[in-house]
Amino acid sequence: MENNGGKMAVVDRRIEALGNLRVLPDEVICEIISSLSPPDVARLSCVSSVMYIFCNEEPLWMSLCLKEGSALLEYKGSWKKTTLQRDEAIHGSEAPHRKPLHFDGFYSLFLYKRLYRCHTSLGGFSNDNGNVERKANISVEDFRNNYDGKKPVMLAGLADMWPARKKWTLDQLMLDYGDTTFRMSQRSPRKIKMRFKDYVSYMTLQHDEDPLYIFDDKFGEVAPTLLKDYTVPHLFQEDFFDVLNADQRPPFRWLIIGPERSGASWHVDPALTSAWNTLLCGRKRWALYPPGRVPLGVTVHVNEEDGDVNIETPSSLQWWLEFYPLLPSEDKPIECTQLPGETIYVPSGWWHCVLNLEPTVAVTQNFVNTTNFEYVCLDMAPGHRHKGVCRAGFLALGDGKLEDADEFTSWARSCSSARDGPRKEEEIRTNHACHEGASSNAANCCDAGNHELPYDINFLSKFLDEERDHYNSMWSSSNCIGQREMREWLWRLWIGRPGLRDLIWKGACLSINAGKWLECVGQVCRYHNLPSPKDDEKLPVGTGSNPVYLIEENVIKIYVEGGLESSLYCLGTELEFYNLLQQVKSPLEEHVPDVLASGFISFDNGSYTVVPWDGKGVPDVVADYNPMNKNCEGHGSSFGLWSKNLFNYKNALCPAEITNSSGSKSIWPYIVTKRCKGKIFAELRDSLSWENALDLASFLGEQLRNLYILPLPQLDNLNIANFRKELDVAPSTNLMETDSLDSGDAAVWEIFLQSLNIRKKDIVSHLRKWGDPIPGNLIEKVVEYLPDDMTKLLSVFKGETCSWIHSDIMDDNIYLEPQSTIFFHDQADTLSGNGIMKNGEAQMWKPSHILDFSDLSIGDPILDVIPIHLDIFRGDTRLLKQLLSRSKLPLLKKEPRNNTTEEVMKFQRASYRAMCYCILHEENVLGAIFGLWDELRSGNSWEEVEEKVWGILNV
Repeated sequence: MENNGGKMAVVDRRIEALGNLRVLPDEVICEIISSLSPPDVARLSCVSSVMYIFCNEEPLWMSLCLKEGSALLEYKGSWKKTTLQRDEAIHGSEAPHRKPLHFDGFYSLFLYKRLYRCHTSLGGFSNDNGNVERKANISVEDFRNNYDGKKPVMLAGLADMWPARKKWTLDQLMLDYGDTTFRMSQRSPRKIKMRFKDYVSYMTLQHDEDPLYIFDDKFGEVAPTLLKDYTVPHLFQEDFFDVLNADQRPPFRWLIIGPERSGASWHVDPALTSAWNTLLCGRKRWALYPPGRVPLGVTVHVNEEDGDVNIETPSSLQWWLEFYPLLPSEDKPIECTQLPGETIYVPSGWWHCVLNLEPTVAVTQNFVNTTNFEYVCLDMAPGHRHKGVCRAGFLALGDGKLEDADEFTSWARSCSSARDGPRKEEEIRTNHACHEGASSNAANCCDAGNHELPYDINFLSKFLDEERDHYNSMWSSSNCIGQREMREWLWRLWIGRPGLRDLIWKGACLSINAGKWLECVGQVCRYHNLPSPKDDEKLPVGTGSNPVYLIEENVIKIYVEGGLESSLYCLGTELEFYNLLQQVKSPLEEHVPDVLASGFISFDNGSYTVVPWDGKGVPDVVADYNPMNKNCEGHGSSFGLWSKNLFNYKNALCPAEITNSSGSKSIWPYIVTKRCKGKIFAELRDSLSWENALDLASFLGEQLRNLYILPLPQLDNLNIANFRKELDVAPSTNLMETDSLDSGDAAVWEIFLQSLNIRKKDIVSHLRKWGDPIPGNLIEKVVEYLPDDMTKLLSVFKGETCSWIHSDIMDDNIYLEPQSTIFFHDQADTLSGNGIMKNGEAQMWKPSHILDFSDLSIGDPILDVIPIHLDIFRGDTRLLKQLLSRSKLPLLKKEPRNNTTEEVMKFQRASYRAMCYCILHEENVLGAIFGLWDELRSGNSWEEVEEKVWGILNV
């Protein structure tokens, strides 16, 4: 304060208190502070009075707590107190608790708005202008004809008979599930959970602008009795995702509980699924826009590389308070207020935003039915433009081109905007410049954002990227299921719902380009005088990375993954391997399918050509198209194991852009093998008896042993110097220390480990991209856990001979034949395990064949143990122990303890090597680990994960 003529004037503190930082807007200062750790924020608060104000704001401490917080959260009345008490519990230091200080002379509109939102009451905030229809006692026919896939509708009476109508109140849920832990809304990169009684306490005490709310897709697992309290309404019974197993199916149902001011900000439901949402208590305000109408204040980010979609949006409350008033009446969303007992239906692709006007309890499910199936398949297809158009309409067309839709071209050209970001993202947003600080009638300055998108599958499919294919393109991390699960889903629908095959075929053509691959297979069949594919053989089978077809007694695989050059090495190595089996008369030959034909199919200027190839030499069909492998002679087969090893290493150093076409020409290798009798393990997993499972483990161990004792192809003129010359790498210091500079095996081990070094460089960002269920705290510790140089493991391999590695023995690459049928008479309890029993019969199965050797490599045998243990054995150590006893793998390096450093001893642990390989694996192996061992998600160290998953390897 200053005395000005007897009056006390308030002095603006900002200039002196912030110094040079005063030029920054308050929101920027807050964003910078939120990136600091809690101790640093506490220190910064001592710098000046204004910094004290910034550093003591509750929304700041909320973000700090959720960012740094533990998995189980207990709210202590304020976010600052919650954070400090948590840190005290973790670090054992007690921070002094002082009364808050108060300062005058500082005003911030940004902080005031946040404070206002934190204390806004929504008692009179409902609005229902009647533009969402309300229906009661609606029939399935009426729903499908008038609403399904067309427009939202509020439905009454669907939950009248649910036990949840009476039982799902906060008081009753508190009594029944007070100690049950539920997942919170995704406000943090870490999964935040709270005990229900702690959450109810938080609801009562909090004053947050965007409160946490329970949004739990696993509530049926943690509280299974809740599933008995409701049933899926008869209008939504059809759900195509129900053919998947529980571990394959994407999240589809959520328990939603939240206080006043909480809610879901603007979004389109994942994979363009539809949804129903039933409210059991409280009131919700809904706002909706049709597909393509991006709400004011929302930005859609679409990654050009993998099609990943991210939406940047204000909170629900902020949008209604700050953006909604700017809209003229004609641009306002469709709105309604949902009351207890009502169910709202949200069609595929519709934007929606929800705000809880009071404490609410609800349940919601997403589903795929006949109406939206093709849209879901379209959204799974590789590429980015069609995903942007489905969500942002013509704003997504940065080039302003609308083929076959001339009437919209002018809007797209004048109003679309797209620019490259650091991730090659297209930013699709409403024009903020038109609205910020402007009058409400300025909202019409960009009609492209307001024009209704023709939400028609034939129109939307025009924006697919014809150059990208499901099998050789990056898969978007925002897709609700992975590529393997996508192929499995389509195949199960194809077999299980034959009456819908026309629709399923259309979806498969959109998502995996099934029509193109069927044409290729048909050409191969005609060339080799094989039967043409029948109607039920039109779709690729299995979950592998290349299209595979079962046509009568034959199997045809087209090599697609990785592009032409990579496919050539896969086929060349596989043919080289089969020839070797015959030459040495390996017992493994009896358990590998017979090769009937192999070659290339090319597409050039509208016509197909099939050319046979036996794996020897450089095929003429590709010599002129893309000269490659010039220095392969003397490495065995031109496209065999050694050349493939060099190619993979070079590609790891400098990844080549995946391509399989040049102008109008495309070439794909293929192989035809004899079809095995019986069934693949994936189909039998849940029906095998324990004895059969043990037999399978023994079989795999024996065949791995047969694989590892096979001789490697001859290295005629190859030596260490040439090896390094081709790779353009200097000898490793660690290799020199092994005194094995002239050893071919040492050179191979070096290449193998140098490849791991390359993957290690970006491992943190790689794991963060995979995200859940990999714990964030372990991602931060991963560099510390891995060796600083993977070639330090060479001491483990000193004197060891490298061997063939299959590297892809998974549940769809093993065949079993029916062995016998055992009859039981009232003796069901005598059957051990979980063998199938029907009318007193148990079917027994015998493992017969291992499939798919296209991923053959050389290296550490532990690599083969990883997919077997995680995918086939599902982490059962008894089965792994049986496999290890039969394979006789030399996993441990025995050396006297007194001659070995602690670091080398760590490297010699087979479990440590296995864990390193899992972390650095090209596939999301860690996702499988933390999916199988849920308790490891709260683990504190990689050593803990290593011991749990791989400790048996050290025995």
